[in-house]
Amino acid sequence: MRSKNYVTMMDPLQETYGNMMGTLLFIPPLLGEVFWFAAILASLGATMRVILDIGGSLAIIISACTVILYTLLGGLYSVAYTDVIQMVFITLSLWICIPFALVNSATESIYYTATHQSYQDPWIGKIEKQYLGRWLDDFFYLVLGSIPWQTFFQRVLSAASTGQARLIFYLSGLGCFAMAIPSVLIGAVAASTDWNQTSYGLPSPFERGESAMILPLVLQHLCPAYISITGLGAIAAAAMSSADSALLSTGSMFAHNIYRKILRKKASETEVLWAMRTSMLVFGAGAAGLAFSSSSVYDLWFLSGELVYCLLFPQLCCALFAPCTNTYGSAAGFLVGLLLRLLAGEPALSIPPVICYPSCSLVNGTYSQLFPFKTFTMLLTLGTILAVSHLAKALFQRNLLPRSWDVCNVVGGAAILIPLQQVEKQERLPTTALGENHD
Repeated sequence: MRSKNYVTMMDPLQETYGNMMGTLLFIPPLLGEVFWFAAILASLGATMRVILDIGGSLAIIISACTVILYTLLGGLYSVAYTDVIQMVFITLSLWICIPFALVNSATESIYYTATHQSYQDPWIGKIEKQYLGRWLDDFFYLVLGSIPWQTFFQRVLSAASTGQARLIFYLSGLGCFAMAIPSVLIGAVAASTDWNQTSYGLPSPFERGESAMILPLVLQHLCPAYISITGLGAIAAAAMSSADSALLSTGSMFAHNIYRKILRKKASETEVLWAMRTSMLVFGAGAAGLAFSSSSVYDLWFLSGELVYCLLFPQLCCALFAPCTNTYGSAAGFLVGLLLRLLAGEPALSIPPVICYPSCSLVNGTYSQLFPFKTFTMLLTLGTILAVSHLAKALFQRNLLPRSWDVCNVVGGAAILIPLQQVEKQERLPTTALGENHD
């Protein structure tokens, strides 16, 4: 993608399947980025409420205004430079907190509690056989579903060269693994702590259903006050780093792929820039409003992330590695994937399943899908794109269907696939006649 000078991850999709289909495919990542921004602000507000005892609403408003302001003013440069500072601060702050939590008098040795029951069950668990399908499903969802996000591609596609982009790709994976180590250690400390010896008391966070808040709870009850503030700075830096990337990615995709290519094809660079800033302001304000309903915004983000995995990942794979696919296959795959994912239900949003896959069970009044249905839906979407694309092309080429029905012009005799950059260059010339394959 970097070698073809794409600007956003939507470019190959629009180049292969046309602008209209690209607009439809823009919806899942847009929802995902907005809900992700809202979830980040909500988590930051909850953390500040635990550690600093201030209103979460105030923290959300301050954080949203700060992120929107410096992202609007600096764009990618401000996001890139602040991310470097934030990543350094996150790394140092979290590692500074860990020794204080480990040596707290209320904490047992994490080496012992890893395999022995102390105050809780051993923190190194095991995968039950009946849950193996769900674990595999979540594994592929996290590994493959994290690829088709503009927050990732905006760094790779802005690299100086293809080699540098490839290096960033590999180093980011190692960086994610390294940054997970402090989180694992903090979770192990929490599972090895006698919470009755702390100001938190009993029952434990796990028994109270507050496991999601374990990082601020460890900072508050197992670390000195000045260390807690340092840890809060790490959480705030992580939130800011993710929030500005999400905000910039939604604005850039809307301005470049929707406004410039569909709404205003002859828009100037200045007009596109203002369209991006306006969209960032609108999306940021909307996400800040959603952050106040923190319980539902997390569930909406999970669902939209699964839609990106089930719908967008196979579309991006086909656009890059299966150029024989066309708009008919893309539309059919989108429809099949969307229906299968929604019909599988979502317990967090109280949506009952219509399709009960194998090993589907009813637990405490809620249906639980143990079958790896997300990965199954993704693979079925991929197969639908390939099959329908070949079928549509064969039907029109063999005149089994009238050529006049070929509204996407997948077998047009004179049409050729023109690279996206050449299309944009020729669109700026008013006297140039341009025939595009799939629009």
